[in-house]
Amino acid sequence: MSLDLPRQIVNQAIQGDAYRDGNPTAPFLHLSYDLPAWLGGSHLEIFEGFQVGRLGLLFGLSTLFLFFVIINGGFKYWINVAKGILGERMLRRMRFDLFTMVLRFTPEALRTVKSSETATIIKDEVEPIGGFIGDAFITPIFLGMQAITALVFIMIQNVLLGLIALGVIAIQFTIIPRLRRELLKLGKQRQLASRELAGRIAEVLDGIEVVHVHNSYNWERAEIGQRLFDLFTVRLKIYNRKFFVKSLNNFLAQLTPFFFYSIGGYFALRGTLDIGQLVAVIAAYRELPPPLKELIDWDQQRLDVQVKYDQVTQHFADERLGPLMLESGEVAAQDEPLVGPLVGEDIRVAGPHGDMIIEDGSFAVDLPASVALVSNGGAAASLLARIVARRSQEFSGRVRIGERDLAQLPRSVVGRRMAYAGVDPTLFPGSIRDNLIYGLRSRPLSRTEEDKRDMDKRIAEALRTGNPVESIADRWVDYESVGAKDEGDLDRILIELLDRIGMGDTIYLFGLAGRIDPDRDNTLAERVVDARHRLRETFQANGMADLVEPFDPGRYNRQASVAENLLFGVPISDEFKGRNLAENGKFRSAIDRAGLTDDLVHMGVQIAETMTEIFEGLPPGHSLFEQFSFIGAEELKDFEAILRRRGRGEGNLKGDDRTRLLALPLAYIEARHRLGLLDERMMGRIVEARGLVREVLENSASEGVEFYDPEHYCAAAPLRDNLLFGRISYQVANARLRVAEAVAAVVRELNLEEDIERIGLDYQVGTAGRLLSPQERASVSLVRCLVKRPDIFVIDGALAPFDEARSQQLVELLLGLFDQQSLFMVLPNDRQAGAFDVQLRFRDGKIVTEKTVAPAPRSSRPEPDAPQRITGEVV
Repeated sequence: MSLDLPRQIVNQAIQGDAYRDGNPTAPFLHLSYDLPAWLGGSHLEIFEGFQVGRLGLLFGLSTLFLFFVIINGGFKYWINVAKGILGERMLRRMRFDLFTMVLRFTPEALRTVKSSETATIIKDEVEPIGGFIGDAFITPIFLGMQAITALVFIMIQNVLLGLIALGVIAIQFTIIPRLRRELLKLGKQRQLASRELAGRIAEVLDGIEVVHVHNSYNWERAEIGQRLFDLFTVRLKIYNRKFFVKSLNNFLAQLTPFFFYSIGGYFALRGTLDIGQLVAVIAAYRELPPPLKELIDWDQQRLDVQVKYDQVTQHFADERLGPLMLESGEVAAQDEPLVGPLVGEDIRVAGPHGDMIIEDGSFAVDLPASVALVSNGGAAASLLARIVARRSQEFSGRVRIGERDLAQLPRSVVGRRMAYAGVDPTLFPGSIRDNLIYGLRSRPLSRTEEDKRDMDKRIAEALRTGNPVESIADRWVDYESVGAKDEGDLDRILIELLDRIGMGDTIYLFGLAGRIDPDRDNTLAERVVDARHRLRETFQANGMADLVEPFDPGRYNRQASVAENLLFGVPISDEFKGRNLAENGKFRSAIDRAGLTDDLVHMGVQIAETMTEIFEGLPPGHSLFEQFSFIGAEELKDFEAILRRRGRGEGNLKGDDRTRLLALPLAYIEARHRLGLLDERMMGRIVEARGLVREVLENSASEGVEFYDPEHYCAAAPLRDNLLFGRISYQVANARLRVAEAVAAVVRELNLEEDIERIGLDYQVGTAGRLLSPQERASVSLVRCLVKRPDIFVIDGALAPFDEARSQQLVELLLGLFDQQSLFMVLPNDRQAGAFDVQLRFRDGKIVTEKTVAPAPRSSRPEPDAPQRITGEVV
């Protein structure tokens, strides 16, 4: 109907065909139908319509045309939204399914699968697949019916014009898809090249230390450059072919109007085709190319998505996956303590070169027991440890606990009742606490009130997309499994375990460097302020007042920088930190009003002259660059140029030069750098300007600085700074150590130690735990295993970061902690094996079981003391 309306508007309303017989009115919305002859040929009158004049008919038909345009637009809107929702739901389902498959990858599969490539596939490569799902069936039906409707309408108006349009369409659907087949091959090459590029970049980032050590920057740059060139070449071929095909398709689409105008115009001149029909045909054809073009694009997209889907399924091949998890009923039936006879039968493990590392190995151990796997430099002990811990499946034979096959135990049971600590612990980004309780988050135990409000909508959507109905907002941590009542009690257990493992002092220092929110923990903030006053009294009473120079609103702090004295607070925005402060317009306006700018610039000139003189001829990395951290080695030439320009006249200094010189004295500390640039008069002027700076920043509603207040907690400053509320003196020997001891004494006196250690649990470990030392990562990994109280704990090289004495202490500690559970530990030699109940040795591929002579009863074995706590230096 919408296609026929332009003909009616032109013929009946504009040209007046409806009024040729002298009728002043014509019917509008007249609906009737003539039945075919084989049905009787009768006339069916549905609605007589309204009699309207010529102008009324024009506006009526035009309004009806607009009405159909709105309806068609509404159809398209609803279909596109529905397609988008369907595509997003299926994309969510696909990504979740792929991630679930990743979780099932065996350790052996992970050796051949690059994590970066897998992440790229899940994030990027399935995106077009999910987007196509909505178009897979709707698009050909919707667009196909649009094209057929327009083509049939053209046929009804004129058969010849319809055949011409059909012929051009046939050419388009024959030639264009054939030309696009090469694009599929190029697209596959581009996808593989992009995936390999992402994998190689990830490899370089993982091994960046090796790149630095061996100075292979140019090699890595050249290799990535070559890969980018190959990718550019493929993309160039794609663009050339793609736009050639697009240009040809556009030409064929514009060829049909040529025939319509010429041949249709010829018919109109002869009178065999009226003008209204020609206008209707041309209007109908305007509806034909867009769906045809989109249908051709859809077919191309279908083939392209098929290639992508094949590549995704090839990456997630079935042989990479471990056994499926058992059903929940089977899990409940097998979730029993792992005790009883542990028996290994006919175990065979082949090496990478085909040699047999373990051959016909058999052993039997009654659990619980402490078992030493003595390696003596071989790989057999580590391999057997991984087999016992279910971390390796590349072996033949059988390992069972009682009548239960270890390989058939559900993964949930293994994860709950077994723990494994390897030589390279894996930590996830987050806090130390998050990593320690990671093993306690096996299932949600209860829902939060907030989650209950959004539960219906979220669960309904999760069920549609095959996603989990559990929410991370639920309570996941199983306090009861570790004997804790609540979160605070769990923190106490974690701190105790860290203390016993020898990391208590580190957690304490992390807590001193941490921050708290006084709005959320106002009680602790008030206690810290009280400890601040108590610490000041201790310094005064013990003759230690010279160790720390406190922050005083009316005095200049000689141990702090010029910037700290001017701001008298802690920057919380980057625009007030470091050299950015010298470029900050608000700060500059304040010191301009105080008349300090020229004096500070002059100080900058003196610092630049002194530094360029001191650093002249020194290699980069010299210790003086660290001591005088105003200017880096790479900046020397810049400041030498500034000084030369200044030597030619003060007026030659430009704004950027003045800003760079102004930044130098802002980092100057008189007590540390001792260049004699600050006298009492200058210090007094800086203290006077302090109030003006604060006034300007507060009036401008700037939230970039949190100002110091002796009676309040400063949330932007670490806990250590809030306790000291000052700066440690640079002139007093061993001041830092003496201050640390005094702080520790006050903390213990006011019972703040546990609160500080809780803050230390919030310390962020960084990506893969890189913000921790190797010993700290190993300690966190051990406590993570200990906190879930496993029935079997397997340690394979987890003590390697520690020295021999500390390692011996940890072995004794672990033996004491696992008095009622089983402990398997790979030992490099016999020196520590005597304390274990059973020793497994490896000779000629065989496993030799030896029991320790007259071992101490496990229930009466003395538990060693925790490593000695020390008070670390406050840095």
